[in-house]
Amino acid sequence: MKAFLVKVLVNAVAIWVATLVVQGMTVRGPGSDVGSRILTYVVIGAIFGIINAIIKPIVKLLTLPFYVITLGLFTFVVNAFMLQLTSWVSEATPLTFHIQDFVWTAILGAVVVTFVSMVLNLIIPDGKD
Repeated sequence: MKAFLVKVLVNAVAIWVATLVVQGMTVRGPGSDVGSRILTYVVIGAIFGIINAIIKPIVKLLTLPFYVITLGLFTFVVNAFMLQLTSWVSEATPLTFHIQDFVWTAILGAVVVTFVSMVLNLIIPDGKD
């Protein structure tokens, strides 16, 4: 349970940083105070984590030849697809996670989310080790 909560918080921070850095990625929630904004990012991080846990392994298996051909750089395209799915799923909630376009915004956002998550996972132990 602790590992899941750490991953959700890491995802939330990574998405927050991506919305600050990448123009065209926005997150909006029902409230404007700090607590509701933090909760909005945590919920979006949880949705992103669930999508990564369920759908990403299937997509990685189906796109394995592209991983080999591009020497792993196709990871950013798959992560951009996961962000796009998160955007689509969040439309069914009162929260709004919007990505302007797939080609530049989602892929650049995926790069930012990947690197921020990688750094945070090195710093914050998730309790699995």
